[in-house]
Amino acid sequence: MAAACIAAGRPVESVRLLAVSKTWPATSVRAAIAAGQRAFGENYVQEAIDKAAELAGLDLEWHFIGPLQSNKTRLVAENFAWVHSVDRLKIAERLAAQRPPDMAPLQICLQVNVSGEASKSGCLPAEAASLAREVAALPGLKLRGLMAIPEASDNPSRQREPFAVLRRLRDSLDMGLDTLSMGMSHDLEAAIMEGSTLLRVGTAIFGQRNYTT
Repeated sequence: MAAACIAAGRPVESVRLLAVSKTWPATSVRAAIAAGQRAFGENYVQEAIDKAAELAGLDLEWHFIGPLQSNKTRLVAENFAWVHSVDRLKIAERLAAQRPPDMAPLQICLQVNVSGEASKSGCLPAEAASLAREVAALPGLKLRGLMAIPEASDNPSRQREPFAVLRRLRDSLDMGLDTLSMGMSHDLEAAIMEGSTLLRVGTAIFGQRNYTT
């Protein structure tokens, strides 16, 4: 990360690391904590809540980064600091209504489907402006920026293209948004070159996941 920031002419501190700990046990999270990590990303609501309970009292920041169903919004509103995957107004409205009033505003990123893949969640780029205005007006939420999971590519130039689309979209909204949640283990250098402020990295930290166990 530091080398990529230097290559991009950016301050090293301008990019945060979100350790994606989905499917990994609390013991693995503890190892990352021992190395100085405090922000963790999870895709599965109940797994994340159980893990956070096991690690209670450690001053961690939990981010929900997976697809969010309506029947899970209350649990997310009550247990997370950030949600990266808001892609429709209904979900945002439920999060706003269910965020406990004694908690800080829930930090929100809108997920945008920048590659146009039918299998990917996210609003269309053409829908982002209207959705951003609607979400920004909701109580209990603070709209921070945009998130994307582009189509995978091993070509650095092709990796940069969708990240550039997301950056230009964020800038065009002219809403003072400060967050671009983009870049993972395989394409973090390209994401940093295009202005990422928050990298979601799992494999490079914890190793390959085994979804069969």
